[in-house]
Parts: sequence; C-alpha cells; structure tokens
Amino acid sequence: MSTQLSDDARKTWTLILCCVGQFMVILDVSVVNVALPSIRSDLHFSGTELQWVVNAYALTFAGFLLLGGRAADLLGRRRMFVIGLMAFAATSLLGGLAQSKEVLTGARALQGLSGAVVAPATLSVLTSTFTEGAERNRALGAWGAMGGAGGAAGVLLGGVLTQTLSWRWILFINIPIGVLAGLAALRYIAESRVDDTARRRFDLSGAVTVTLGLVVLVYGIVQTDKYGWGSTRTIVTLAIGLALIGVFLLIEGRLAKAPLVPLRVFRSRQLSAANVVMFLLGASSFAMWYFVSLYLQEVRGFSPIETGLAILPMALSVAVGAQIAGKGTARIGAGPILALGMALVGVGMLLFGRAPVGGSFGIDVLPAEIITALGVGLAFVPVTIAAMAGSAPQEAGLASGLVNTARQIGGSLGLAILATIAVARTSDLAGHVALTPALNSGFHHAFVVGAGFAVLGALLAAVLIPPVRPRQAAARTEVERSGVGVEVEA
Repeated sequence: MSTQLSDDARKTWTLILCCVGQFMVILDVSVVNVALPSIRSDLHFSGTELQWVVNAYALTFAGFLLLGGRAADLLGRRRMFVIGLMAFAATSLLGGLAQSKEVLTGARALQGLSGAVVAPATLSVLTSTFTEGAERNRALGAWGAMGGAGGAAGVLLGGVLTQTLSWRWILFINIPIGVLAGLAALRYIAESRVDDTARRRFDLSGAVTVTLGLVVLVYGIVQTDKYGWGSTRTIVTLAIGLALIGVFLLIEGRLAKAPLVPLRVFRSRQLSAANVVMFLLGASSFAMWYFVSLYLQEVRGFSPIETGLAILPMALSVAVGAQIAGKGTARIGAGPILALGMALVGVGMLLFGRAPVGGSFGIDVLPAEIITALGVGLAFVPVTIAAMAGSAPQEAGLASGLVNTARQIGGSLGLAILATIAVARTSDLAGHVALTPALNSGFHHAFVVGAGFAVLGALLAAVLIPPVRPRQAAARTEVERSGVGVEVEA
C-alpha cells in the first residue's frame, strides 16, 4: 500500500516512524532508573537483585544487536521493524503486569531482545530509503536526536508516571506507541532487503553463547554478596561464564560461516583500543545513572518527580558535551577529546563519591552531575570515530555496531560489580550506623570504583588512540548513524 503514496510523503512518514521507534527504545532505558526504588519496594528485590531490572535488558540487547541488524537486512527491514515493535509492546505488557521479580526480570530480558531488533531495523530502513548525501544525513541527524529526546523525556516521564500512577506505567506507556507505530509502518514504509540468498546465514549460535556467557558472569558477580569471591560456587559460576565466552570466540573464529563478529577486525590496534575504552566508559557511566537515582531517592529523600527534575541537567549536559565533541574532534582529533571526556567522567564520579547525606543539592550534587554528563557526551563521539578510523571502509557499519555492543557489555558487567560493592559496604556497616549513612557509604564506594574505570579509560585513550579526525563525510555519517553522540542512558 505504501506505493500509493508520493515519494516525499513516504519518506516523511518513514522518518517519523523510525524516529518513534528509536525514541521508544531509548525512552525505555532512561525511564526505568527513576522507578527503581518503587520497583524494589513493590516486588521485594534485594540490593544486588535490583540491578537485574536494568541488566536483563542490557545483556540481551547487547548480545543480539548485531544479529538483529543482519536479520533486518536479509529478512526484510520493514518486516523486522514491525515484528520488533509488536514484540516490544507485548513484553512491556508482560512486565507491567508482573507480580514477581522473576517475571519482571524475564520480561525485561525479552524487551532487550525486542529492542535489539527495533534499533538496527530503524537504521536500515532509513539508510535504504534516503539517498546518500545531504538527504540521508538530515534523516540520520533527526534519528540520532531521538536519543537525546528519549533520554531527557524518560527521566521526567519516569518520575511523573511512577509518582502519580505506578511504576508499572513506565512499561504500559510502550504498548500504544509500539502497536500504533507497527500498524503505521505496514501502511507507510516500503519493504526492502539485501538480495543475497547465497549468504542468507545467521550466526544464532554466536548470539546465544555470548549472551548466556555474559548473563552467567553477571550472575556469578552479583552472587558474591552471599557466597564470597573465593567460594566454590562463585568460582564454578564464573568459570562457566568464561567458558561460554570461549565457545563464542571459537564459533566466531572457526565455525560460523557468517560470523557476527569476524575476529580479524581486532587486528587493528586502534579499533581494539577504542572498544576497550568504550567498554570502560560503559562500565562507569551506565552504573552512574543507576546509583544517582538511588542516591537521590533513598539518601536525600527526593520524590520520583523531584528525582526526574534533578537528573534532567545530566541528560541535557550529555547533549551539550556531544556537540562540543563533534567540533573539537574535527579540530584536534579523537584521542585528546576522548581522554578529556573520560577524565571528566572520573572527576565527576569522584565528586559523587563525597556527596553527603544532607547538604545543598546545588553545591554538593549538581556540579558532579554536570561534570560527569559533559564527560559522557565528550567521550561518545570521538570513541566511535576512532573505532571506525581503525577499520576498513567496508566494515564501518560493523565497527559502529561493535562499539555500541562494547558499551552495553561494559555497562552490564560494570553495574554488576559496582552494585555488589555498594551492597557489601552497606552490609558491613549495618548495625553500626543508621541505614541512610550506610547506604550512602555503599554508593560512595561504587562511585569511587567507577571513577577508577573512567580514569583507566582516559589513560588508555591518551596512550593508544591517536588524534584522528573524521576522514570523510562517510565517517561522520556513521557517527550520526550510531546515535551515540546524543544517546542518553539516564
């Protein structure tokens, strides 16, 4: 039916629907953090179990992101976009109706899988619909801006919905968006796919093994609060996770005919270094949003709406940092800007690590928010440029996908480690001090270790990432395409 529309009308509707899909995926990431204390209270999550509300989504999203992109190209971009939207709506309904922490965690994992279909499908639809050059760049710019809009809207919407209705509405809100966008896509988006029947292979085994390996590793880490790092249970669990990662590497290197991640790309020292730095950025910044929300509500006593308003300057600062990074990278190169951004993240998290129980928000918290968020924005753009400058031109899309995957994996493992550290510190102080100071001390420890991740990333960026600049318009297009310069994880 889309052929009945004029070409301009079809492109306009295609852009709107792809932006809606991107907005929904990013909104669902940012809207959850503000609701975490309410979710914990309602479904009786423990301190370490609560991170699964975030990590269940992030792990499946990371594990299946590259597979989702390949499925869109080979099975049909519109088809996979619609399937992803409908699945996202259905899993949101399941999560909103959850009466136990196990059901909510499972629903969040299925949401992440759905998001791993929607996100690359929106990108594939846009790049196949709009002509390369100025037209496509404008479309990709609007698509990327949805990351910032979704992040900023999420922190406010999460607070309003949680306080006025229920935390369940942060999931229910996805249902009308997903269903209406999916139905409209059938009407307005033209189907397209890569005509490559000879290479129609899917590395499902690779996606499954890497996801399972990461889930087992995270499970092993968060269980250390009960069993300790040296227990047989912990050692065996971590060994199983590492073994699954080893199987994934074997599949990618020797067994898969169309691997998700051709290991040859890591022969580039610059590409490898960029992914390590992005991993460390995810490990520090991903957990930062999590702990800031908990600190504001559980230590300072903010309401969900007040928390959303308090976090909003961070979402805006990320967007400002990204704009500065785009111009700065063009002038002095990726390496220096990336090192500066990572250093600012480290400084900001150290400031969070001394935030008091009381005191002034404007003096004790807001500077840490702005410095950390500016650093996040400054780091995202140059690390992507560095990764793609270290790859062959025909593998720019793979390089962009890898750097996003590295961020998600780093965020998941970093959050698991820092949540475990925070809970362990709070437990050590239990019975010796009041609960609120004990919680705050646990958060302090998490922020300080997270700052260590960021500082290590700054050092690696300074040493291993040269001052490369976007080598051509195509490289800049890939940065816009990834959306990392404006995406907010709040």
